[in-house]
Amino acid sequence: MDEINNNQVNYYTVTENDDNQRLDNLLIKILKGVPKSHLYRIIRSGEVRINKSRCSAQQKVVLNDIIRIPPIRVAAKAEQNNFIPTAQFEILFEDQYFLIINKPNGIACHGGSGISFGVIEQLRKSTNHKFLELAHRLDKETSGILVLAKKRQALVDFQELSKNNKIIKEYSAMTSGVWRDDKRNVKAPITKYTLPNGERRVKIDFKEGQFAHTIFTIIKKCDNFTLVNASLQTGRTHQIRIHCQHLGYPIIGDDKYGDTETNKQCSSLGFKRMFLHARHINFTHPITNELVDITCQLPIELTNFINKVSTT
Repeated sequence: MDEINNNQVNYYTVTENDDNQRLDNLLIKILKGVPKSHLYRIIRSGEVRINKSRCSAQQKVVLNDIIRIPPIRVAAKAEQNNFIPTAQFEILFEDQYFLIINKPNGIACHGGSGISFGVIEQLRKSTNHKFLELAHRLDKETSGILVLAKKRQALVDFQELSKNNKIIKEYSAMTSGVWRDDKRNVKAPITKYTLPNGERRVKIDFKEGQFAHTIFTIIKKCDNFTLVNASLQTGRTHQIRIHCQHLGYPIIGDDKYGDTETNKQCSSLGFKRMFLHARHINFTHPITNELVDITCQLPIELTNFINKVSTT
């Protein structure tokens, strides 16, 4: 089946490019413009089936699985503009297996939930790769190092490295307040929840949350802010953001877990984004066994803000 007819039941056969993806992520890609809340609703109700069996949003699909997709009503305003601009991203590393870019702030990794396109759609349009998938994700508001796989095996191998904590990922974050300790080990479990509008959030939950570990090291103390390096020991959704909030030092410009008054103060200084940047990645290439070690410098608006608050 090449196209989805929203007015009837459809049956989608999982291709090689879809293999091992979560069901919800695959449906987001297939059913562009359909709100995530609606997708999760039809999965929970059993209207979506894999090989005639009920399934969960987190279930991984397998090559040649047949997915039943019920009729979908898409509101008129959800119709997407099909125009996708040409990708113009700084390339930090590329070989026949991986493409690593510097993702700007304000661009989502993929389309969905009212976003007509993201990094992956732009790159697929502007390149001739037969296979191109996100190896991991960054929040829309986060800039910096983003890894994409150009072959299925590279994707699977990279995710295996990540699962076994064999990838070093370090982020630069500017937080509200002045940290007392030069180094903090934060082990606070995280659980996901969904707002009534379908937006996904996380919170600290010591009873039912998934283990999450971040190591923070102070880079620079300013009058009312602290620049820290955050080293991910696990890779949970919004992990650095919620751990900073948990410590009482939320990331500036964070509209989900940040401090409203601090964000207003920073906005008055001309700073209008979240200060979180994927700065460094280090891993052994799973296919060539070569060391991949990449550092991505801070964008100019972040260095300008550091200079501004360092002198006030």
